Amino acid sequence: MSIYKIAGIIGLLIALVAAFVNVPYGVELMTIAGIIVGISILAEHHVRVIVSALALPAVAASFDALPSVGVYITSILGNVGHVIGGAALLIILRNVANRLRT
Repeated sequence: MSIYKIAGIIGLLIALVAAFVNVPYGVELMTIAGIIVGISILAEHHVRVIVSALALPAVAASFDALPSVGVYITSILGNVGHVIGGAALLIILRNVANRLRT
């Protein structure tokens, strides 16, 4: 198992736990995990990751209306959005750096 997969699993576990309890520096840890995962994402998947990072938080808000579990589902999906957002951030910054080099 690679460090990228381990970081992804840790990010998802933090996202799950942070929906139920307060995790100190949870958002920062999820974003860092996403950045680590972003290093291993192949170029042909970059657009999918960026679109997922934009769409997931928007879709997550629609689950608020579910009775009793909606708040938790929204929180979990929003937290996973932080992980994916970290990966998207790295992809975007890497693309900008590559453009500046050429």
